[in-house]
Amino acid sequence: MTLRKLLASVGLCAVISPCALAQTAGDRVDLYFGDWRKTASHKVQGALEERDVLTRGDALNPPKAGAVLRTIDAFTHDVLPPHASTTATRLTGQQEILFVESGQGTATAGSQTEQLFRNIAILVPANLEFTLKNTGDKPLGFYIVKEPTPPGFRPNTSMLVRDENKIAISTTDSHWSHIVKPLFATEDGLATLESVLTVTLDPLTIGQPHLSDHPEIEEVWTALDGTSLAFVGNQLRRQTPGMAFYHIPDSKTPHSNINYSQDSQVKFFYFAFYKPHQPRQ
Repeated sequence: MTLRKLLASVGLCAVISPCALAQTAGDRVDLYFGDWRKTASHKVQGALEERDVLTRGDALNPPKAGAVLRTIDAFTHDVLPPHASTTATRLTGQQEILFVESGQGTATAGSQTEQLFRNIAILVPANLEFTLKNTGDKPLGFYIVKEPTPPGFRPNTSMLVRDENKIAISTTDSHWSHIVKPLFATEDGLATLESVLTVTLDPLTIGQPHLSDHPEIEEVWTALDGTSLAFVGNQLRRQTPGMAFYHIPDSKTPHSNINYSQDSQVKFFYFAFYKPHQPRQ
């Protein structure tokens, strides 16, 4: 199903220029999608089972599907089996942002222990030794964004925890209909990224189609809850939980999200690097 057919039915074609609609299309759009359920698992930190969502590559000419990252080192989905623990790990030249999808457990660094459960986000800073433990009878599943730390960057000295369940909504009308809950920003200790948040769409709503406004942008949308339509260029793709898409940074190809459900919200995990900036020194 093409974007023209859908938008024509609701009178929105006028908001997208013919030039933009002529950009990245067809099978090339699929190169900007990743789905951890379709990638191979490998072990890290002892018992942790890791699968790639998106990998390093070329944002304008991906060598394979999902190989698009140029600012972030990796974006993965990880599972810790019931009652298992990771080996103690110290991140060097890198930080990790964890967002818990399912299960329960703990994250420990020094004398600090934090509870892990659905919708908990943790910023694990560089140079801090930490371990993860699954304290339940079901797998502990979470996403990890691995961001590099630039020279001179001063990381936090402890883990920073945010409970998305308790965070207030910052806006309900960003890009027309985005319901936003901010998790982390540069001032919280991010090294490379500038924004990590969740976005929810109410039933039968669409986000405003838009282009990248900077050639070095890195913007990723990962479906957490519900099935939606991702629109990229003149294409629509059904996006189910576990799938992520990367906004094509060519300043020509628009993107947005559409919730076609009549009675259920859809929710996304979002992170972005917008333009070169000076992180905390």
